[in-house]
Amino acid sequence: MFRFCSILFFCFIILNAVGQEQFNFDVTEIEIIENGNKFIGKKRGTITSDDGIIINAENFEYDKELNILNVTGNVEIEDKHRNFKLYSDFIEYFKNEGKIFSKGKSRAIDLKDNNEIKAKYFEYNIPENTIEAKENVIIENKKENYKIFTDLTVYNRNREIINTIGKSSAIFQSKYKFETKNVTLLKKSMEFFSKDKATLIDNSNLYNLSNFRYLADKEIIKGEKIVINSNYKLPSSDKFYFSNGILNLKNQNFIAKDTKIEIHKSVFDKLENDPRVLGVSSVNNNEFSIIKKGVFTSCKKNDGCPPWLIQSNEIKHDKIKREIHYKNAILKLYNVPVLYFPKFYHPDPTVKRKSGFLQPTLNSSNVLGSSFALPYFYEIKENKDITIAPIIFDGDNKLIQNEYREIGKNYNLISNFGHGRDYYSKITKQKKNTSYLFSKLDYDLGLEGFNESKINFNIEKINNDTFLKVFDSTLLDETTSLKPIDPNVLNSSLKASLNKSEYSFVTGIEAYETLSLKNSDRFQYILPYYNFNKNIFTNYEHGTFNFNSNGRNDLNNTNQLKSEIINDISFSAFDVLSIKGLKNSFNVNLKNINSVGKNIENYKSSPKVELSSIFNLQTSYPLQKKTEGELNTLTPKASFLYNPGDMKNHGSSIQTIDINNLFSINRLGLSNTFETGKSLTLGIDYKKELLNDVNKFFGFKIGTVYRNKSEDFIPNNTTLNKKRSNVFGSITNKFSKNVELNYKFAADQNLNELQYNDVNATLSLNNFVTNFSFVKETSDMGDQELISNTTLLNFNDKNTLSFSTRKNRKLNLTEFYNLVYEYKNDCLTAGIKYNKTYYEDRDLKPTENLLFTITLFPLTTYEQKVDEDLY
Repeated sequence: MFRFCSILFFCFIILNAVGQEQFNFDVTEIEIIENGNKFIGKKRGTITSDDGIIINAENFEYDKELNILNVTGNVEIEDKHRNFKLYSDFIEYFKNEGKIFSKGKSRAIDLKDNNEIKAKYFEYNIPENTIEAKENVIIENKKENYKIFTDLTVYNRNREIINTIGKSSAIFQSKYKFETKNVTLLKKSMEFFSKDKATLIDNSNLYNLSNFRYLADKEIIKGEKIVINSNYKLPSSDKFYFSNGILNLKNQNFIAKDTKIEIHKSVFDKLENDPRVLGVSSVNNNEFSIIKKGVFTSCKKNDGCPPWLIQSNEIKHDKIKREIHYKNAILKLYNVPVLYFPKFYHPDPTVKRKSGFLQPTLNSSNVLGSSFALPYFYEIKENKDITIAPIIFDGDNKLIQNEYREIGKNYNLISNFGHGRDYYSKITKQKKNTSYLFSKLDYDLGLEGFNESKINFNIEKINNDTFLKVFDSTLLDETTSLKPIDPNVLNSSLKASLNKSEYSFVTGIEAYETLSLKNSDRFQYILPYYNFNKNIFTNYEHGTFNFNSNGRNDLNNTNQLKSEIINDISFSAFDVLSIKGLKNSFNVNLKNINSVGKNIENYKSSPKVELSSIFNLQTSYPLQKKTEGELNTLTPKASFLYNPGDMKNHGSSIQTIDINNLFSINRLGLSNTFETGKSLTLGIDYKKELLNDVNKFFGFKIGTVYRNKSEDFIPNNTTLNKKRSNVFGSITNKFSKNVELNYKFAADQNLNELQYNDVNATLSLNNFVTNFSFVKETSDMGDQELISNTTLLNFNDKNTLSFSTRKNRKLNLTEFYNLVYEYKNDCLTAGIKYNKTYYEDRDLKPTENLLFTITLFPLTTYEQKVDEDLY
């Protein structure tokens, strides 16, 4: 035992002796081999170097001759002199060279600068105090909040500089993500830079640049060849191009040179546009953006100059007021200066509701001449605004228009009203004032238990009968939905409607004013009216049973009054298919009419109660024949109509009958009576269609009506009052992609005379399309003959020529000619219009005009009449 201890003590002395020069080993178990040149330590221990390096590990192997120390197993190295730690599974320490190498998963910690480096391989140069890391390198500093990713980096701890070689990425402040290569990080000033190209992504933007320098503490980046995608990956993404610039990433401020801004295509709601701004320099801060010597256009990019552009010494975007201001601006068409503005401004494209001037409009009217309008939009409150548009004409005439809008929780109000002065009437040969009011209110009552409960109020009022025709082309936005549908008729109304799944109810009052009539006969009042509709039941084996009740008081032509309440009960059976293939259906309508009238034909001054009914039985026998690629359908059909009672006298009224409504139960379209008597309607439908293209087909329909006796109360022009009516039919041919024909006709019962012809033919040949329409009514069915033509020739996708005309052959009068040449691209439309009308109505006289029009989208529209001496 004493001998063993003596040997162990002797070895310990030898080991310490060696360590006195290089290392001091404090290990549990040691083995010395190769004549004392190699020391092997096991079962973990601590090794201390004379240069301040302390190593803890499971195993070590020291080569005395080479002075190399290999350490494995949970290795921990601490450099006390240099505040550095290294963790790995394998360490190789070349003592003579002062270098430590690690292999495998390794981690280094700079205790002074809070840097932590992870990598697969490390080289720690102790004399130079540098760290080289390779493969899957991650440098992280939680205090400075950055991470760097690369495959090769060198960290000079004395100079506090980190260099990466090759592809690298980094994250700063947990929001700025860099992709680049060969970067340098100066720890003292926190500058991150590279001469190579880089990509930077923040919360919403994508930056591409080169030769950049990022100042992490200030969140500022400098660079060259900068491209910024704002709102990255969103539809509203804009692109900024700078030759060089300084960008503040925190607040998006910048100073840049050689600026180009590509605005997202949807900014003006027109995806064909490429709106963009160019300038020699730009500045952006929280309050404004300024572009020096800027050029703006919305036109699509092409190889040449854009169709239009605005060139300005300075373009300033006021972000607080949300306005764009121009100084010394010139409007150019195809690079030719046409208009100069010393100063002007407009709301920026993001503004949907903001006080300020809207785009001006230059226009031309047959009656009023040229005009200029400059609308002003004023935001009263968040839910209220008004547009005021003064219009100045060539002469003394002036017009101011106003459109007021208000939206509430359960209502929507819009009113368009205006006043004009010094309008010269060609009828009275005097000047007079004009005014108008169009207004609409939709109010949601929100009644519980109803699918819909609302009130609608509408008013239309003018003080000049021809106002809508004379001022039509100058009305503000053509008064949008408020503009009367018929320029000869004004309608004011108040309507309430209630809807449930079980029934619907509508009531209200209406007033009509026919402007072409004399004052005593122009007004019609309906005070009040109602309509109630209810589905009593639907039996899916038999049919549907409906109830409808409607009534109205109608005051017309000053002293004509009628009041009526009409109750309808209808039963419609579902189609029944017999064993032999017959398709049958049955309909019954019952009508109760309660009426009283004054000075009106068919109405008595004392209350009158009438009951009437009509029965309808329809049958058809559909036949089909299918061949290769075609389907032929032939359907003979018959309809028996029977009214056991009488009908009101409508012999002189005008109703339209053709093959499309000939088999309807209420083919006369009358609400207060049923077609009287017995009638049998016979007809045949034929259709031939392609199985692989249902849009190509040929169709033919024909039908006629027989009755047991003549009925004088049925409208004469329909010929249904005779024992045998006209023969009604139609032909439709859509088999050719070049020719489409639709023909409706009516021939007398002996087929000797065509009393009605309606021909509509369209010919399409490549870029040429022409449509002819011919309508002729003779004998019982009317007395008119009209022919019209519309022709369109597309020379290409930009140049179009169109022509339209209509002639009344009965009067041998051509109503109008329109000839239009139009050039159109994504941002500019220019055209020459020749228009000749023969229409005359009080202040409106026959005219012949040659107009030049141009629209610069989204700036303005200009229309100018060409002097008559020039054509």
